[in-house]
Amino acid sequence: MATFLYRLGRLAFRRRGRAVLLWAAALVAVAVAGLSAPGTSDGDLPMPGIESQRAYDLVQQRFPGTAADGATAQVVFVAPGGGKVTAAGHRAAIEHTVAALGSGPRVAGVTDPFTSGAVSEDGSTAYATVGYTVTAAGLTDADRGALDEAAGQARAEGLTVETGGSALDADEGPGGLSELIGIAVAAVVLLVTFGSLTAAGMPLLTAVAGAALSLFGILLLGHPLGLTSDTLTLGMMLGLAVGIDYALFVISRYREERGRGHSPQEAAGRAAGTAGSAVVFAGLTVVIALAGLSVVGIPVLTKMGLAAAGAVGVAVLVALTLVPALLGFRPDAVLPRRARKGAGAGRAPRPARGNLGSRWARFVLRRPVAVLVLGVLGLGALAVPVASLHLGSPGDEALSTSTTQRRAYDDLARGFGPGFNGPLTVVVDAKGAPDPRAAVHTIGERIGKERGIVSVSPPTFDEAGDTAVFSATPATAPTDTRTKELVRTVRHERPAIESGTSATFQVTGTTALNIDIAGKVQAALLPYLATVVGLAVVLLLVVFRSVLVPLKAALGFVLSVLAALGLVVLVFQQGHGAGLLGVQQTGPVMSLMPIFMVGIVFGLAMDYEVFLLSRVREAYAHGEDARHAVVSGFRHSARVVAAAALIMIGVFSGFVEEQGAMIKMVGFGLAAAVLLDAFVVRMAIVPAVLALLGDRAWWLPGWLDRLLPHVDIEGGSPARRSPGGGGHDPDPRADAPQRAGV
Repeated sequence: MATFLYRLGRLAFRRRGRAVLLWAAALVAVAVAGLSAPGTSDGDLPMPGIESQRAYDLVQQRFPGTAADGATAQVVFVAPGGGKVTAAGHRAAIEHTVAALGSGPRVAGVTDPFTSGAVSEDGSTAYATVGYTVTAAGLTDADRGALDEAAGQARAEGLTVETGGSALDADEGPGGLSELIGIAVAAVVLLVTFGSLTAAGMPLLTAVAGAALSLFGILLLGHPLGLTSDTLTLGMMLGLAVGIDYALFVISRYREERGRGHSPQEAAGRAAGTAGSAVVFAGLTVVIALAGLSVVGIPVLTKMGLAAAGAVGVAVLVALTLVPALLGFRPDAVLPRRARKGAGAGRAPRPARGNLGSRWARFVLRRPVAVLVLGVLGLGALAVPVASLHLGSPGDEALSTSTTQRRAYDDLARGFGPGFNGPLTVVVDAKGAPDPRAAVHTIGERIGKERGIVSVSPPTFDEAGDTAVFSATPATAPTDTRTKELVRTVRHERPAIESGTSATFQVTGTTALNIDIAGKVQAALLPYLATVVGLAVVLLLVVFRSVLVPLKAALGFVLSVLAALGLVVLVFQQGHGAGLLGVQQTGPVMSLMPIFMVGIVFGLAMDYEVFLLSRVREAYAHGEDARHAVVSGFRHSARVVAAAALIMIGVFSGFVEEQGAMIKMVGFGLAAAVLLDAFVVRMAIVPAVLALLGDRAWWLPGWLDRLLPHVDIEGGSPARRSPGGGGHDPDPRADAPQRAGV
């Protein structure tokens, strides 16, 4: 692989004009196609294998044509000063508003609260439901403006009017402040790292190009594949982050090879064959981990994982081809200022000097036990809150109180009870019952007597009269753990509730669906974690040809991901420091977030493991002893890995500013995970363990050595096979520290 990438890097450098033209043509073509496509969809997403989905499918089958695919809005009216909405003046204002709401061109219908029973018992609150003929994505700003304008008529009469529902869920898509924050942080880090505007700007340019290509590709495939707007944001987030990092590694290695006296074209080839090999392997681990999300069995998670994996794949291709091509246009501009003078193929290489990376490695090597204990105990303490992890799907209650959706949610909860915002939908199949209506009545009566149910609505029957649907309103809020226990209790007591009716029932609705999804994800989290850890061990076993290094890497990954999840629980579930991140309401952690985070963090953790230890392994393979190899590896790679981690943290932190709960949590969780994994696990625990293991760290049984394929991750092939590379390879031991100094 290293030889192929070496040749690819030289070819891209030599044919730089064609390479850049091909990438530009691909970007323009995909952009035009993507912008003209229907785009993403946030409609109903199937969740196979759970009761709520089976119940929903039954309703679709028995009540054909009744399931509304259009958006809905709830307009909530609250009387001022403890008054009643039924008062003559207030009632007239509400009725006028309802009439105005029904006049929109895409309005399918509006319910009158006074004829539909949508008035609270104390008469303080009422609501009207507006149904649309199109989804939320199909509504225009004029449609939403008409909704607010109609509500203004009631506000003019002194009523408090707020609006909620799916109609207000406008798809803003990615872009804006989040990306700008990440790019700004990356620019500063790159400028400090490279000391060259060109070297700092090139990774940004290539990463933005790759992320844009991925973004337009997701837009193009969004409608036929049913991708959501969150997929766009996650694809942009990952594509931008790994694109900058991968370009950073290639450019850094190019500068190093130029410093050894190689010609620009040879240095580009060697950078692609060495750092490029690590980029391919690191990108492959991310892609496999993200694609592996398909084993969970949740289609939306599978699609998000595959789309994000595609964005990472594009970033890898950009780093291997577009970066060497751009280097061909400005081969000396990316070098440090002092190295530009006299840059050429024949000059003698400068001896390597110690730096902060090598000094830090020596510090850890002198105190390995203390560093190891502190690192493990610190991560273990942060991971403790994971024991109280509560998964769910926060709704409007998680929004800021400055939004009308949140205020509408609170008004409905005060007027109709906290469970009103999350009723359970019960579907009764009485096809085999001698008296279907009596069977439905019996089941509804028994469910209504369950502790925690405050009311049961009258049933609605299908045309055949043997299937019915009714709502059961809990006494507690949708995300309350008591609501989760209530759903479990009703399902557990199903045999007693169905007894003697010859009918069956299932529980569905948004609340039950969220509970079922959380349960499915929680059950899959540990098996998936075990899968990716096992994958890490196998991949690193092949790359580093060691038994203990992969085990250490896998355990470090588990520590960092659990600690990051613990921080997510502390902030988003328990509320510690939530205000600093703009989290208005604490609650359960988004169901899909932990397992998606595990997949991404796995890939990133393996990135840093490969980039750090490939240089350590390279030094060890060239004859340095185990301790000296750690210092050499950190001298070459620690600064670049630290810069890459800081860029990742900056990019992910920018997405904490997003309004979406899923993106906000993922951004925070990934930023925390990268911080902990890069600086605690890889920079501290890893060298401490290597110091304690010594030569045993690279032990591999002979029989296993014969079985494993050989992967040239250190890039020895290009060095051996390069056709007159120009320049001189320095003695691999030239800057190995003396034993007494380690």
